[in-house]
Amino acid sequence: MDPAEERSHSKNQKDYVNMLSYTCDSEYGIPRRCACGGRIIDEVRVKQGYDTQPGKRFFTCANHEADGFHYRQPWVIGVKEQIESLTKRLEEAEQLLNLIPSLKNQIETLEAQASGLTRQVDRLTAEVYNLTVQVADLEKLCFE
Repeated sequence: MDPAEERSHSKNQKDYVNMLSYTCDSEYGIPRRCACGGRIIDEVRVKQGYDTQPGKRFFTCANHEADGFHYRQPWVIGVKEQIESLTKRLEEAEQLLNLIPSLKNQIETLEAQASGLTRQVDRLTAEVYNLTVQVADLEKLCFE
């Protein structure tokens, strides 16, 4: 494959992946980018003669046209979804905070067990040293 063609293909793949992530972002909460890659602006609907809800706010793609390819979400829905997402994250964080005391107790127990095992290793090391000395003494007696 030609290097220029490969670079072009790589850029096209990157643009496609970005478009997918923009689409995923725009499906929930406050969008960051439109599927076209355009930035999202905070739009307020102006009063028109037939408008029943003047001043309604939207998250809208800066390149918005009424062709169905650009993003436009009512502001209330985006903010509501974002609040729900943040509330869920807060509840998960609270659950983790509630686990901290039990984890501290487990850590203290494990530290106590580790210090006990360290003492046992030290004692066994001393016994191995004593046995090594005894074996050396026996070798001297047997082979002299």
